[in-house]
Amino acid sequence: MTALSVVGIRGHRRVELFRAAAVAAGLGEPAFVDWRDVCAGDFALAPGSTVRLESPGEDAEVDRLLRGVPAPAAHGEIIGLAAWYRGFLAAARRVAERVTGRLLNPVDDLAVLFDKRRCHARLRAHGVPVPDGFAADGYGQVRDAGWGRVFVKPAHGSSASGVVALAMHRGRVSAYTSAALDGGRLFNELRVHHYTGEREVAAIIDRLGADGLHVERWFPKADHAGRVFDLRVVVIAGRAAHVVARTSRTPLTNLHLGNARGDLAAIRSAVGRERWAAAMATCERAAACFPGSLHVGVDLMLAPGFEKVAVAEVNAFGDLLPGLLVAGRDTYAAEVAALLQAPVAARAAEVAAR
Repeated sequence: MTALSVVGIRGHRRVELFRAAAVAAGLGEPAFVDWRDVCAGDFALAPGSTVRLESPGEDAEVDRLLRGVPAPAAHGEIIGLAAWYRGFLAAARRVAERVTGRLLNPVDDLAVLFDKRRCHARLRAHGVPVPDGFAADGYGQVRDAGWGRVFVKPAHGSSASGVVALAMHRGRVSAYTSAALDGGRLFNELRVHHYTGEREVAAIIDRLGADGLHVERWFPKADHAGRVFDLRVVVIAGRAAHVVARTSRTPLTNLHLGNARGDLAAIRSAVGRERWAAAMATCERAAACFPGSLHVGVDLMLAPGFEKVAVAEVNAFGDLLPGLLVAGRDTYAAEVAALLQAPVAARAAEVAAR
């Protein structure tokens, strides 16, 4: 196999975990390229190398550069998501233009994965079950749609930043979100707030709407041990490989919001062998919509009774599941092993043909 290169944030654990996996597999130290240098256009890639793009998140200076603004955002501030999206794709294309080997995250895939409206439409077009949804740009459109319970998502958001789980009934609202207004600015916090005032909820959604919204009809989630849950399923080279159950006492299940990993063995037993296999097959079908990507993280919702499922999200960088081993491998080791085995496209074509 040719040499590996990784584009990422210097010192970030994503980069370090991939580096460790590559070294352990005998592939040597991957060449590193910093997103800051990509933004400046001052970088080089080893000829013929296999190139992996890692998340450009968690770096205020990279965020500033991608958004093309003179000053960085305040910590946790939700701002300029549409500008970030444009800047990120431009930077990714800059890398792609210099790749002479293989790029593990095709820019065309990233363009869809980081636009929830386009991703939802692609999944639906390929027969992958998703909640009903529509695009919006403010609270009025959400309210006037007449759907009593919805999830309002920034079109270009990630990690539940700005997501609002909203219930509306006879003029009353109940909203769960990690977003909070402070002096007219919007911030993402590491806890879930519960709002019941329509004016405040409308202000949050309108602020998010400036960069575009994706609105989904609320899909009821199954519960286990008194907590609702969904599944993060990392699909690697077309196969559902690593799974985490994310459990919560609120509608938002992201683990960084104070939620907890559930007892996967117990949940899998409750779901049953056939329904579990069908759920994993759904995740593989979702991943097959992005056949050029080595891996994606699929967020799968199961309804009470486990008969129905729906894909909530497909994440380009959804493989950070520290400590989760399958057959002795974490997600990064499994991805490196996949690179040493069959091509991604062959497996993706097989799944798509089912």
